[in-house]
Amino acid sequence: MDYIIRPSEPGDAPGLAALRRMPGVFETTLGLPSSRTADSETYLDSLGDEDHHFVAQAADGTIIGAVGLMVRANPRTRHVGSVGIFVHTDWQNKGVGTALLKTVLDLADNWLMLVRVELEVFADNDRARHLYEKLGFELEGRRRMAVVKDGAYIDELMLSRIRPTGAHIQEE
Repeated sequence: MDYIIRPSEPGDAPGLAALRRMPGVFETTLGLPSSRTADSETYLDSLGDEDHHFVAQAADGTIIGAVGLMVRANPRTRHVGSVGIFVHTDWQNKGVGTALLKTVLDLADNWLMLVRVELEVFADNDRARHLYEKLGFELEGRRRMAVVKDGAYIDELMLSRIRPTGAHIQEE
């Protein structure tokens, strides 16, 4: 493994901004190619106690991936977390996404005791969907024409992983 996964820090903002606007990454997220470093700084500064954010950092210091787990604050939905993830194009299909997602699922399962973890994925992002399904996420629904991508409206899929209390992460 030529990278580490660690909690994000304020100094990661330039690397996160570069990653978010990278061709091959921003098209699969709700980001834009005009994303600024200040946007990433604001995001990192705004993280609260229920927001958990990690980066994958290559040996040379480059941020090659990021994942966030946001736990719902409302007491009636406190058992639910939402995930967002993206990986540098040169590091896709090399286990970085799996490692990042397993990091937040371990946190969700063993430290936060979440029962439901949910996410959205563009309907045409087969690689990401495969990763999510490999780690136990299941399709719940489709939001038609929910996102603009490359000048067209595309569908977004809603997936979740339900883990009854005491269950463990499915291993590969």
